[in-house]
Amino acid sequence: MKRYLGGWLGSWLRQSLTPLRWPIDRPPLVLLAVADHFEPFWGHPDRATALERVELWERSLPEMCRGIADESGRPPQHTFFYPLEDYDPEILDRLAGLRQRGLGDVEVHLHHQGDTSQGLSLRLLEFVATLHTRHGLLRVDPATGRPTYGFIHGNWALDNSLPGGAWCGVNDELRVLSQTGCYADFTLPSYPSPAQTHTINSIYYAIDDPLRPKSHDRGRPAAVGQPPSGDLLLVQGVLTLDWRRRKHGILPRVDNSDLSWSRPPALERLPLWLRFAPVVKGAEQVRFIKLSCHGAPEANHPALLGPQARQFYLGLLRLASLGHFRLRFVTCWEMVQAIHALERGEELI
Repeated sequence: MKRYLGGWLGSWLRQSLTPLRWPIDRPPLVLLAVADHFEPFWGHPDRATALERVELWERSLPEMCRGIADESGRPPQHTFFYPLEDYDPEILDRLAGLRQRGLGDVEVHLHHQGDTSQGLSLRLLEFVATLHTRHGLLRVDPATGRPTYGFIHGNWALDNSLPGGAWCGVNDELRVLSQTGCYADFTLPSYPSPAQTHTINSIYYAIDDPLRPKSHDRGRPAAVGQPPSGDLLLVQGVLTLDWRRRKHGILPRVDNSDLSWSRPPALERLPLWLRFAPVVKGAEQVRFIKLSCHGAPEANHPALLGPQARQFYLGLLRLASLGHFRLRFVTCWEMVQAIHALERGEELI
């Protein structure tokens, strides 16, 4: 996978050499979201095992968040991106219950292969309608009157971006997503996958080329005073080299802002996330940190729901109380609403 490093290394080098525009009159505002590729049927278990995985989140997420609140009084927010192909009414009702308890949100995840534009569109529309009408999830876009959703592509293959068209097959996927109500994509970063884009650490709009894959490789950055444009908004997590963690004591390792058993949430990772956090151009006083995880596998539960996670959030609150930054826990939907507010020139209070 090292050969895929070169695709974004130049972008990282330019960003690392660009002076950090850090507000001097007041602490920056940090918006923190966790995007979970939540797959209870990961590894093809029986349904009882999948339900046990969900039950653990029902029990442990409220306990982990107990007594933890940001400047607005909200606990950490967890956005569950649930796979279309694994639809299970009981599981979605339980995730909706966590949403009703103020602990997060539910959006759309999808693994597919050899698909077509028409087939993808029909499946998305049906699934989105089911989430909204049967489970009380998602929101309605006032402009269209239809449900709107956030999206994460399975196997990172957004817009047919893997070699040979693996795990997708749809070159105009960005357009299909937009036409079916997708308000933003949260797939990236995808390194060490070859689906990784040249664009990193960015919030940007991509224009779909229906004849070519990976149209989101580059795009127009979101900026103050510029309305949304293009076919789809993409909100990336941080992707950077970590020189404090070196392989064989020499080569830096990569931090792709993923949380797992091998890379649990830790304050030691925070300086890099803050340094390379995506921003809306012209509003660098607001840093958007989108972390990602695969929350269903048992191996990741301690890092996401145990003492490590709790100490991470408490540490964030301690740093905020010392004036290093202001902290706000948000869902992925709320993160995008903040992006659009900044584009309109509004100040986030």
